[in-house]
Amino acid sequence: MRPPLEGIRVLDFSTLLPGPMATLVLAEAGAEVIKIERPERGDEMRSYVPKFGEDSVNFALLNRGKRSVAIDLKAPNAVDRLRPLVDSADVLVEQFRPGVMDRLGLGYEALSQTNPGLVYCSITGYGQSGPRAGEASHDLNYLAETGMLALAGDREGAPVVPGVLVADLAGGTYPAIVNILLALHARVQTGRGRRLDISMCDNLFPLMYWALGNGFAAGAWPRPGGELVTGGSPRYQIYRTKVGGFIAAAPLEEKFWQNFCEVIGLDVGLRDDSRDPAATIAAVQRIIASATATEWAAAFAGRDACCNVMQGLEDAVNDPHFRARGLFAHTLSAGGESIPALPMPLDPSLRRPSGESSGYPALGADNRLLDADDDGDTP
Repeated sequence: MRPPLEGIRVLDFSTLLPGPMATLVLAEAGAEVIKIERPERGDEMRSYVPKFGEDSVNFALLNRGKRSVAIDLKAPNAVDRLRPLVDSADVLVEQFRPGVMDRLGLGYEALSQTNPGLVYCSITGYGQSGPRAGEASHDLNYLAETGMLALAGDREGAPVVPGVLVADLAGGTYPAIVNILLALHARVQTGRGRRLDISMCDNLFPLMYWALGNGFAAGAWPRPGGELVTGGSPRYQIYRTKVGGFIAAAPLEEKFWQNFCEVIGLDVGLRDDSRDPAATIAAVQRIIASATATEWAAAFAGRDACCNVMQGLEDAVNDPHFRARGLFAHTLSAGGESIPALPMPLDPSLRRPSGESSGYPALGADNRLLDADDDGDTP
């Protein structure tokens, strides 16, 4: 079967994470993605460490199967040189601050004059309008600004730095993909593209649906470490085991809770956790701390209690379940070496075949596209 986005051309002016991850998903679904990069340096992520091939492994993972054009966007003839690519593009992705692309002569209004079908996606922290539109920030700032970081706080309100870039990915990458695909579908009906305004901050709020619902409907805004899924219930907790391991316990429903209580032997008087949640939490913690993570893993095996042992990333990558699912079957190649490519949020039937090993583009490797349209294969 042909990849679903075969024949779709994407110009990617973005750098670092949100945009490149979005265009990676499009590329894995068959789109031709052409990165537009600065001469000499290219995407800043090329310089990160560790290296894989000539550039960083971060860059390699995010830009697998794409093409690269290096051009100074401030050069007097830059827009003219890019015009053939722009006019043949279906999608453009950029994540400069608002107004930058307009000043370069590459804004939506200018480009849509000659390419009315262009789907133009702008990814920013705060959106194209509003008092903060021009502010510089990063993932942690967006989490702090929207109240999400506070949800991760303990009972004293002290949060921890998340181990994943939630705003970049859940607030930027995935909404960009969804909106691009919807806009392409709408274009089939109307023949016209559109400008998409993707705000990483805005898109964090739907992830906190339950907290917003509690606040809007009942005035019960979340307390630090005090709600059902933020540490206030024994049914959704991380418990420390003997010898430093941890148990992730999430037996929210009553049947799972009763199974959990049976496995650990919790006193019957503490199983009604609505009476004194703190007392139940403390009792469960004492029990869990009496045995090792390995012992608890054996005790919970097959017991249907929504409880498991926390494992590190290396263990997770080698977990038989994920291996059986084929998450790491695709490969990324560079300099005669290969590593697993990133798993994608795509059904296998919608992704390029796993038998193909793809590399990532050298800076400016496809500059010939500036001089003549080229329909050659992607790397």
